Amino acid sequence: MHTPLIGPDTRRHWAERTPRKAAVWVHRHHPGLKVKTALRCGEPAAVLCEVANEADLLVLGSRGLGAITGFVVGSVSLAVVAGTRHPVVLVRDQEPLVPASAPGAVNGDVVLGVDISHPCDELLEFAFAHADRHGAGLRVVHSWNFPLVWGPDAAAAAVVLKGDLESAKTDALAAVLLPWRHKFPEVRVTEECRLGRPASDLLAAARGARLVVVGRRNRTSSIGTHTGPVTHSVLHHCAAPVAVVPHD
Repeated sequence: MHTPLIGPDTRRHWAERTPRKAAVWVHRHHPGLKVKTALRCGEPAAVLCEVANEADLLVLGSRGLGAITGFVVGSVSLAVVAGTRHPVVLVRDQEPLVPASAPGAVNGDVVLGVDISHPCDELLEFAFAHADRHGAGLRVVHSWNFPLVWGPDAAAAAVVLKGDLESAKTDALAAVLLPWRHKFPEVRVTEECRLGRPASDLLAAARGARLVVVGRRNRTSSIGTHTGPVTHSVLHHCAAPVAVVPHD
């Protein structure tokens, strides 16, 4: 019996074919995993948010549009990231899927962006646990900028302050990471504390990473994307997989 070319039966055929094909790929490359498929009706973002609430982790993909790298503003992926209180990993479709164990597979560090003025346990736990589970190194990136300096010789004052600020920021980052180093002693941690722009520095550190971990503050407002400027920029321009971890 041939599948109809049009109508609801055709749509259902293709809707069922996609997860079935994905399950076959997973079985082939990861035979030890238990895989289940499900077909749900509804608005994609709303359904995926419901699914996320039933899982420890939700993974989504995006093809982007033409020359645009990363994820498209207003896409289902961004709507889900903004609408769930569970971690979401976003993976760009760059090239054919390659198992992590295959020769030539990318096996970089986990990269974590940290705001030392508001350190987040959920974010740190996720990044350290992922690095520990996969035997990967962890690169922790914090970027800072000068506070506003007023006066006739503000530039000279900034030069004088730079060394002290750099030392204070480095010490503060080390203090934030110390308990997590003790909790995950097997994880090789590299700390990068620099004068710069958080989004640009995080994107530079993300080249060749196996995963980039960023945070998103939980908000109740229905206005805006709820991702924050750094996370928003990383989602749009990072080629590596990005994990967005919500926190209060």
